[in-house]
Amino acid sequence: MEEFRAVRGSAAQGHRDLDGVIIPAGPKLILDRAEHATQDLKDKDIIVVQTKTGRLGMYLLGQALFSRELMRVFNPRTVMSVAVCEWDDAALRPLAEKYGIEVVCYGDSAT
Repeated sequence: MEEFRAVRGSAAQGHRDLDGVIIPAGPKLILDRAEHATQDLKDKDIIVVQTKTGRLGMYLLGQALFSRELMRVFNPRTVMSVAVCEWDDAALRPLAEKYGIEVVCYGDSAT
């Protein structure tokens, strides 16, 4: 599910969209936002995905960490969090691992 609305906005809070939510055991298709409400996440294993261009940074890691926590209100069995970026960061990768965030880098790690 792309651009999954984890939190609806109100006068007291902003809305929070996640770049993606994957249900590995679910159907292999991409749902638009109108179809998200039809998905019951209770007792399912899910993967939360947050992405940014550039190097792994604190903003992306914060999104990955807190997105996982925001998804707990949907009562999934497990929530895995993945941060996707172009380049790794030697100082931040260990912190990501410490907090159980998987980092996927698709760019040239030598730069």
